[in-house]
Amino acid sequence: MSDALRVALLGCGVVGTQVVRLLDEQADDLAARVGAPLELAGIAVRRPGKHPDVPAELVTDDAAALVARDDIDLVVEVIGGIEPVRTLLLTALSSGKSVVSANKALLAEDGATLHDAASKAGVDLYYEAAVAGAIPLLRPLRESLAGDRITRVIGIVNGTTNFILSRMDATGAGFDEALAEATALGYAEADPTADVDAFDAAAKAAILAGLAFHTRVTLGDVYREGIGEVTAADMASARAMNCTIKLLAIAERVVASDGTESVAVRVHPAMIPRTHPLASVGDAFNAVFVEAEAAGSLMFYGRGAGGAPTASAVLGDLVAVARNRVNGSRGAGESAYAELPVQQIGEVSTRYHLALDVADQPGVLAAVAGIFAEHGVSIQTVRQEGRGDAATLVLVTHSAPDAALAATVQELSDSSFLRRAASVMRVEGMSAD
Repeated sequence: MSDALRVALLGCGVVGTQVVRLLDEQADDLAARVGAPLELAGIAVRRPGKHPDVPAELVTDDAAALVARDDIDLVVEVIGGIEPVRTLLLTALSSGKSVVSANKALLAEDGATLHDAASKAGVDLYYEAAVAGAIPLLRPLRESLAGDRITRVIGIVNGTTNFILSRMDATGAGFDEALAEATALGYAEADPTADVDAFDAAAKAAILAGLAFHTRVTLGDVYREGIGEVTAADMASARAMNCTIKLLAIAERVVASDGTESVAVRVHPAMIPRTHPLASVGDAFNAVFVEAEAAGSLMFYGRGAGGAPTASAVLGDLVAVARNRVNGSRGAGESAYAELPVQQIGEVSTRYHLALDVADQPGVLAAVAGIFAEHGVSIQTVRQEGRGDAATLVLVTHSAPDAALAATVQELSDSSFLRRAASVMRVEGMSAD
């Protein structure tokens, strides 16, 4: 067996504490799998006195000095955020240390810089834990499906929002009530902005799209719409159609009529049929479908967050990069050769469900249909619920450019016969027949 590989850990919160535990409890097994012992050489934290469960002699508040040490072979980062983490990881990579990170925000914003540094130094940059917790998803995209052509990735990648929407669906609660329950149970942070406004899911979508389509995709390329505007009435409308509402991350390869290709990446709430496999994904679980030309449809499902599940993904990456170190090799690096352009949301073809409170009078349906036709949007189904002041038109469109659908909704909103648009929601996974 080779000499021990020394590991620096940056961050020791919920995930970092579990990484320390697993390194200790599974030391013999990990050494056998790697071909060398993994020795924890230092733990960088902001407040050293706040971590009584880890060896005090390993704890330091000087992360920069830790990653610069010559005796460190591998760096594991579970701090999160952009700076100072980017500088710390670039220091580690440039000095020949392989890096394992769970930092979705940094990878989605500036993964290119990290990948370039890793490539230049001939070391590994692995980040399975950055998306979907313990679910093995990124490595299959990067390695197992490297010989296939991926056409679409769609899934639920944020457990907090999935819990909230699942509770709204099951109980009829409003958004605020479901968020309060999620906070009380520990599923939502005190400041839930990153989750409910879909920043977290959008960062993960960017990472998934980059791997799936061999193209650099950043957080700024992802259309993002959170769940804060989803109402109990929206859920009721979905139930009436035998649907539910999920926050979906969608990345797809788009082939134009002239054969040119682009990538569309978006995160937004959408109605999906209850018969769709994603509809049954409840509580804080994650699930992702990958569609490929040869492999067909593959589904990845499991716990997408939490200390132990995320630490499991971190340890999996650590074993991989350590094994490469022992063997004098390097794992698969970044593949961004395709350089496909990323579509703006207005160009993306999608479908809408609309519930319109309208005046119950002759000619209204014809006027509504005329506005849809004016913008080139075809209506798949339409029905009227109620009469008089309670009249509501419920429509589902065929697929059309999102810009055309948005313009249709805007003109309807400006019309004299529309009292209000009670619900406007994108639709995924429904038959267009």
